[in-house]
Amino acid sequence: MNAEQTMCRIDTLLAHVWMVRQFLKHADEADEPELQEVRRVLYDYMLALGKPWSQQDAEAYLKQARKKLPKLQTACTLFVDVAPEISGHTNFQMATTSLQTAVAEIGTLLDSK
Repeated sequence: MNAEQTMCRIDTLLAHVWMVRQFLKHADEADEPELQEVRRVLYDYMLALGKPWSQQDAEAYLKQARKKLPKLQTACTLFVDVAPEISGHTNFQMATTSLQTAVAEIGTLLDSK
């Protein structure tokens, strides 16, 4: 997979990240401090990639994606840890799975470049 294809795949995976962020933003439990932190980091990651995406600059996109990846992974881990304590609802379970899957694949893609 070349840099442009990797950029496009990561951007597709960010659709999952965005939907998790939106879910957390509108959930009844949205005021929980841990969820607010997770939402902020998810948004920051996507925001950081916006300019290189709009310019279709794959090298800058991947560089920024790598730079911000540790914070994204930390937010994912935090969400996985606190979600069951906050709610056992299926929506939280599915959001956890969705975020874990997207973040893991983003990590794999960035490791392969």
